[in-house]
Amino acid sequence: MKIGELAERSGLNSSAIRYYENKGLLSSPHRVNGQRRYSRDALDRVLLIRFAREMGFTLSETKVFLDGLRDDAPVGPRWKQLAHRKILEVQDNIRRSKQLKSLLEHLLDCHCTSLQICVQRLSLSPRLRSVSRRFRATIVNSGGATHPIS
Repeated sequence: MKIGELAERSGLNSSAIRYYENKGLLSSPHRVNGQRRYSRDALDRVLLIRFAREMGFTLSETKVFLDGLRDDAPVGPRWKQLAHRKILEVQDNIRRSKQLKSLLEHLLDCHCTSLQICVQRLSLSPRLRSVSRRFRATIVNSGGATHPIS
């Protein structure tokens, strides 16, 4: 199939397909009269590239991901290492997403009389709490005048 057809069927621009080819994620197709002609397998590979990119894989991770998937061999140790690392990233993203959801839900019901009270009630993270404590200590120690905290 021509690059235009591959682009249309995969939902990517032709330039993206050429870019992935240039980066080694997609093998160079044979040419007929100077035009790229891709095999049917190229569509599956491009769809996997698109999926991996949409899921937050870097180009190098996508290459490891694709190189680890073969019909004739089990996945290799590099692929398994990548999978373990990505699972940790996903777990961290889930944790952060839950925090964001909590913050947004709080803001929907917020009746705080000031931003300072709102920040104190949220206490989203230990780092935020320690910054808040240092800030309040600075206010008390300076007689009410605030000074930048380094």
